[in-house]
Amino acid sequence: MNSQQKPTGDPASAATVDTVAGGKLATLRKNPKGWVVLVIAIAAVIAFFGAAAGGGFGLWSWQAGLGALPWTGLAAIIALLVGIIGIVLDRRKGRKTRWPLLGLGMLISVLFLGYMASYLITARSLPAIHDITTDLADPPQFSGLKLREDNWDNIPGADDDGMRGMNPRQRWATVHQDAYPDIRSVRIDQPVAEVVEKAKRLAEDRGWKIVNVDPASGHLEATATISLFRFKDDVVLRARAAEDGAASIIDMRSVSRVGVHDLGANAKRVRQFLSDLSGTTTAATQ
Repeated sequence: MNSQQKPTGDPASAATVDTVAGGKLATLRKNPKGWVVLVIAIAAVIAFFGAAAGGGFGLWSWQAGLGALPWTGLAAIIALLVGIIGIVLDRRKGRKTRWPLLGLGMLISVLFLGYMASYLITARSLPAIHDITTDLADPPQFSGLKLREDNWDNIPGADDDGMRGMNPRQRWATVHQDAYPDIRSVRIDQPVAEVVEKAKRLAEDRGWKIVNVDPASGHLEATATISLFRFKDDVVLRARAAEDGAASIIDMRSVSRVGVHDLGANAKRVRQFLSDLSGTTTAATQ
């Protein structure tokens, strides 16, 4: 007696799959605008952070990553416009707008565009410089790290009548002072070596890579890595003895390795670090 072969497929399972697929297709047909807006909005967000992360991990250059970001903003604008046009057409034709998908897609687009706009506002409100220090006349100098070769290129103000005749470094000091008047030397009531040791611990807590540290001479250098692009900013701290060694005058400098505009990142780093280092930051009198 020959054994009968069992069917390889499960009719019930196949029917279930067909039903689910048919349901999704029906949903898409009923609300194409909602799906289009939602997909474009989500794709824009993924592309934005993907472009940044890819540049940060070396899949492509950071310039290519930055170059892709405006296109993600354009995609979000398109998603928002498609949603608005869809709503207007629904109103004119007396149709009921299907809100769940459409509303979610438009909300994602608005929030994403707001996120991008915050960077644009910052870029417009701050000067396009990338080298921030507490001492404009005598900035702390790097020894273990190397100051970027183009550090004084592209300093704004060359066409400004108020800075006509100034060299790039003089223009840098002028716009720096105007934008960040609060970035100044600080005085700490501790000896130089103690201050530098504390600075080293704070830098390590922040995940900075310590490159050079000499408590006795009051010198520390480190590199901070920031954002999805993994941009590297080099930091140098200088401590000088005051009041016969009982106190210290601290100066700090933070410089971006690439780019022209740091969007205020270096100034923020200097403020926060010196505040944490001194507890209550007190401006030094010189």
